[in-house]
Amino acid sequence: MIKLVGFWLSPFVLRVSWALKLKGVEYEYIEEDIFNKSPLLLELNPVHKKVPVLVHGHNVIVESLVILEYIDETWKQYPLLPQEPCDRANARFWAKFAEEKLLKNSWTAMCSQGEEKKLCLQSALEDLEKIEGELKGKGKYFGGENLGYLDLALGWITYLVPVWEDIGSITILDPVKFPCTTAWMKNFLNHPVIKEDLPPRDETDFYFRTRREEIIALVGSPSKG
Repeated sequence: MIKLVGFWLSPFVLRVSWALKLKGVEYEYIEEDIFNKSPLLLELNPVHKKVPVLVHGHNVIVESLVILEYIDETWKQYPLLPQEPCDRANARFWAKFAEEKLLKNSWTAMCSQGEEKKLCLQSALEDLEKIEGELKGKGKYFGGENLGYLDLALGWITYLVPVWEDIGSITILDPVKFPCTTAWMKNFLNHPVIKEDLPPRDETDFYFRTRREEIIALVGSPSKG
């Protein structure tokens, strides 16, 4: 029995869901209320208390990038990671870079105001420029002609950043500056597995508008002392 505990909009959960579907692995999905965490989640992931959690028999795997590697090593059909050790290491590097740099800076640029917004937006553009360079000459996807580990790891760019741009009145995904990224996004979103497993745009927009308003209100409220 394979179970995936997740949250409908989480990019970390979606990358795991995409991997399982690419592999043709059937699983039970359990939706988690991340604002009112269930006893099940706290039992399965007592350290981080976060989704996703993959349950495979008696094995419990947490952290989405770790889960992707577990899936790839457990089910050999449709390999996700490159075969060469250097290429595998490179894919891991860029997955971590995008998560630690571009994701953080894009999110903060959407949520913040003033000088912080300006600085984070500039950093996000610099981050994306590096990813653009990595995409040059790669083909349809990062690994060539087949969707792979790094595509899944960076898939959040394709459906979250456009929403964050609208909400935060910012521009990150400039097709003139980033033609390779733009082409990759189109190929990614047109893949049958991805197309069938994306959160609705209107619900995504509503969720993040609400979150942004909450964050700005919290930051702008006077501290109590």
